Amino acid sequence: MDLDTIRDVVVARERADLAFVGGSCAVLAGGTFLFSEPQDGLDRLVDITGLGWPALTATAEGLEIAATCTLAEFAGAVPGRELGVEVLRTEWPGTGLFAPACRALVASHKIWRTATVGGNLCLSLPAGAVAAALVALDGVALVWSPDGTDRRIPLREFIVGPGRNVLITGEVLRSITVPTRSLFARTAFRKIALAPLGRSGAVVMGRREVDGRCAFAVTAATSRPVVLDFDATPSDSEVSAAIQAIDPTLWFDDPHGAPDWRCHVSGVLAREVAAQLRAEVGDSQ
Repeated sequence: MDLDTIRDVVVARERADLAFVGGSCAVLAGGTFLFSEPQDGLDRLVDITGLGWPALTATAEGLEIAATCTLAEFAGAVPGRELGVEVLRTEWPGTGLFAPACRALVASHKIWRTATVGGNLCLSLPAGAVAAALVALDGVALVWSPDGTDRRIPLREFIVGPGRNVLITGEVLRSITVPTRSLFARTAFRKIALAPLGRSGAVVMGRREVDGRCAFAVTAATSRPVVLDFDATPSDSEVSAAIQAIDPTLWFDDPHGAPDWRCHVSGVLAREVAAQLRAEVGDSQ
């Protein structure tokens, strides 16, 4: 839709151009949410796509994913500007969560080619499946602060509630780095929704690292991502106990699922994820 309150759009070419961000000035990347409803409190946008960040970049720490990386690039539907799809799929099995996460959004191919990874994170909605995948892989956000400094935030701490995150006024999400140990991890994905094409009622993603450590991310069912850590691939009873130990106030309540239903199905999905990870351990021996 048209945003009739916007009086100026600045295309950022360097970091100094981000000084406008804050107050009535918002960041524009894909804009698929920004232009979906009125933004009465805004009068200026800063388009960060002009900064030309590579979508996917291999670094010494792992895989850096630019905030402006589109869902299509993230899922491997189109080649990344730096890394080909085959590199991701064959060398880093952990990236197998990327495409299922995007499919969980039930978005058209037009949205996939426009919406961004950073936008999904900064919206911080419970159903943000891209955020869920990066949390499950223990990603770390790089945030540019308005004073010119940087800060790194574990993604499990980034989202604090529906539509709320730890960014402060003037800060811009630059990228997310998935560590190498997570890239080599085995993963599993499960989701459930009340309708075949409806908003996810619960999503559980798990990873098992080479040394046996496991982590499960529970999202969509909770108001913020919840991470369950295990020293080894958990048994069904360990998974059930961990799900039951989640703060009851975190189970989300909306027309897409009641809290008690979400708690129950999250347990079912988490046990399925654990079973798949245990089976893959057996297959590799």
